[in-house]
Amino acid sequence: MNFISQYILILLVTSILGGLFNHFKFPPVVGNLLAGILLGPAMLTLIKPNSFLELLAQLGVICLMFLAGLESNLSLLKKYLKLSLTIAGLGVILPILMLGIASLLFGIHLLEAIFIGIVFAATSVAISVAVLQDAGQLHSRLGSAILGAAVVDDVLAVLVLSIFSAVSHIDGNKNGLTDNWGINFLIEISYFGLVWLIYDIVPKLMNLVTRLSLPHSEVVFAFILTLVMSRIAEKVGLSEVVGAFFSGLAIGQTKNAKNIIKTIDTAGYTFFIPVFFVNIGLSVTFIGFIKEGWFILIMTILAVFSKYVAGQWAGKLFDFTKMESRSIGAGMVSRGEVALIVAQIGFMNHMLTQEIYSDLIIIVIMTTIISPIMLNHFLHKIV
Repeated sequence: MNFISQYILILLVTSILGGLFNHFKFPPVVGNLLAGILLGPAMLTLIKPNSFLELLAQLGVICLMFLAGLESNLSLLKKYLKLSLTIAGLGVILPILMLGIASLLFGIHLLEAIFIGIVFAATSVAISVAVLQDAGQLHSRLGSAILGAAVVDDVLAVLVLSIFSAVSHIDGNKNGLTDNWGINFLIEISYFGLVWLIYDIVPKLMNLVTRLSLPHSEVVFAFILTLVMSRIAEKVGLSEVVGAFFSGLAIGQTKNAKNIIKTIDTAGYTFFIPVFFVNIGLSVTFIGFIKEGWFILIMTILAVFSKYVAGQWAGKLFDFTKMESRSIGAGMVSRGEVALIVAQIGFMNHMLTQEIYSDLIIIVIMTTIISPIMLNHFLHKIV
C-alpha cells in the first residue's frame, strides 16, 4: 500500500472511530489511538510505521501544542506556576522511585532500573490537550495547571536525563548540543530567554506581516515561527512540543490570534493531528505480551499511579476541588511521544535490552490510552 493510500485509510478510519467514540461520550482521541492499533502491526498489519507518517505525526503534535499555546490563558499559567512546579516535581520523583524500585525487584540491574524510571518521568500533554479542548476546559484554571505542569515536567525530565547521561556515560549528543550536562542545562535555560524575547517582539513582527499584500500572511508567519521554535527546542535537548507551545503563547497575544486559531485548528485536526495519534498506536505489538505480562501489568499500574497521585496531591494542596485534583492527576498520566523518545535514547545507547524496550513501548501506549479515559471521566463530574 503506497503512502497516499495509507493516508486515505487513516483519515477514513480515524473519522469513523473518532465519531463513534464521541457519540458514546468518550474522547475521540481514544478512537484515533485504537485506529493505529487496528491498522498497525498489532492487528491487521495494513500500515507499518514509516518516515512519511512520522513526518505527518510530527506536524500533528506541533499543531496540537501550538493551538494549546494559542488558546491558553497566560495570566492563569502565571498564577498557577507554583502548582505547576509542585506537580512536575512530584511527577518526576515518584515515577523514578516507584518504577525504578519495581524494576530492581524484577531482577533488572541498577542503571537500567533507574533509566526505566526516567522514561516514565516525563508527561505527554498532547493527549490531555485534546481531551481538555473537547470538554471546554483548556482555558480554565484546571487546564492551565495541567499545561503548566507538563511544560515544567518536560524540562525537569530532560535535566534528569542529562545528568544521568553524564554519570552513566550515555552519549550526550543524543540529548543535547554537547556531552556536558551542565553546559546543556545552561543552553536549555537560555532557550527560555529566547522565548521571552520572542514574546516581546512577535506583536511588532505580526503588525509588519499583516501589511504585506499576501494571502494568509499572518498564518504563514505564525506557522514558520512555530516550526523554528520547535526545531530550536529539539536541538538544545528539549521536546519540540515546548517550542510549539511557547510559540502559541506569543502569537496568542496578537490581534490576529482568532483567525490563526480557526485556520490552524481546521487544517491540524483535518490532516495532521489524527496521524499523530494513529502513529502512536502503530507502535503497539503484542509480541512477548503474554511472556512479560506481569511485568507489563505491574509497571503500567505504577506508571499510572505515580503520576496520578502526584497531580492529585498537588491539586489538594492548592485548594482545588476533589474532582479537579483527580483531573489534574489523570491529565499527567499519559507519556506518549516524550517517553518513546527517551526509551529510544536508552535502547540506542545500550541502556535497555530489546525485550525491556519492547515492553516499555507497550506500557507507554497503555498509559496513553488510559489517561484520556480517566481525564474524560473526572471532567464530566466537575460541576
